[in-house]
Amino acid sequence: MNVYKTNNVINEKAQQLCEKLYLGAKKSRNRRFHQLYDKVYRMDVLRDSWEIVKRNKGCAGVDGVKIGDIVLSGQEEYLKELHETLLDTHKYHPRKIRRVYIPKSDGKKRPLGIPAIKDRIVQTATKILLEPIFEADFLNCSYGFRPNRNTHQALEEIRIWTNKGYKIVLDADIKGYFDNINHEKLLEFLSLRISDRKILKLIRKWLKCGIISEESMGENKVGTPQGGVISPLLANIYLHEFDKFWEHQTKVQGKLIRYADDFVIMFATKKDAVAGFELVKLKLEELNLELNDSKTTIVDMRDGKKGFDFLGYHNRQMMSWKYKKRFTLKFPTNKAMKNVKHKIAKVLGNRSNLKLSVEEIVKYLNPILRGWMNYFKYGNSAIKFEQIDCYVHNKMNLWWSKKHGKRGRNWTSGFTREKLLESGIQILSGNIKYWSTR
Repeated sequence: MNVYKTNNVINEKAQQLCEKLYLGAKKSRNRRFHQLYDKVYRMDVLRDSWEIVKRNKGCAGVDGVKIGDIVLSGQEEYLKELHETLLDTHKYHPRKIRRVYIPKSDGKKRPLGIPAIKDRIVQTATKILLEPIFEADFLNCSYGFRPNRNTHQALEEIRIWTNKGYKIVLDADIKGYFDNINHEKLLEFLSLRISDRKILKLIRKWLKCGIISEESMGENKVGTPQGGVISPLLANIYLHEFDKFWEHQTKVQGKLIRYADDFVIMFATKKDAVAGFELVKLKLEELNLELNDSKTTIVDMRDGKKGFDFLGYHNRQMMSWKYKKRFTLKFPTNKAMKNVKHKIAKVLGNRSNLKLSVEEIVKYLNPILRGWMNYFKYGNSAIKFEQIDCYVHNKMNLWWSKKHGKRGRNWTSGFTREKLLESGIQILSGNIKYWSTR
């Protein structure tokens, strides 16, 4: 039997508790857990939760309290006061969530909910205790926001199954998922494993506490705001019902891979894909959810003319001239290419940066390039990496010419290839790796 390991570094005593909860849930599928709330306000758990919140940084909530304010005023005193508040559930009242909007690459804005730091600590403590219980139930098809699971594992499963012949793909997206989770259904799913009324009451408070934004202020009737520490776990608990449904249905054969609210299902035949599409819509309707029509489609990969985007990668069947058959390759999407180019251009196209030295420009660019490279280095990104290297060199040449009052790129006398290599800028080419589960 596997031992539960969290992604978060917590003290040994709390780790042992998490392992006991995981093994207890794994041993009995029908067991419901009680007396969990008293573990939430345990000082060692609160200290661990505070360290996790502090490490993740983040902005202040509606109360304006910042992480630095707590550090200056005294962390231990703050946690002791929170401990005393949590001793009685009637005393703890979460603050409303501050809503901000993050710009997206397509010009739209993504809503993000920021709880107060006090609430982030309590949510983290609760998540530490609930996660091992539900991890014992979660299925292998789910990869998002789970310990020791990541996007590359999901993408590797897609590669394996499409190469096995499951080349008709339902590429699906749930419309406004986090904003449309039904509270009562979610609490019902939680109560299948949790019988501690104080824990359920705590979660209900977070779901109902309300949101403050520039436009409005009000109570949440549906949804769990993106940005809350416990929201990803609650979202996985909710869609676990969909995962179970798909695994147990026998009408069609299809391999489900889900990452949060994005998922694909791979089928061997078009007939199964069409029938599977209808099953998906019916089950989501039961969960008060619906598919985003503009982002959901059935893709036939068999002839190599079509592929689909998933988790930043474009997946497509392409011919191997060596083996005379098609295999699934993955490389950065057009959107991912556009996004990284935009970030590079923002640094090198800013006139105020003309006064900087090459070394200072490299310090700005390298974190962008390394972060992008480290995500996309798995797979078949060699050509895309070469394109980004050329783009960087081109933009650096233009920046160099403007800095020295010249026109054009001046390839031979300006920022030459030799200067590019000497500058220490991150070169992407030559950094491709193949994903290994070992």
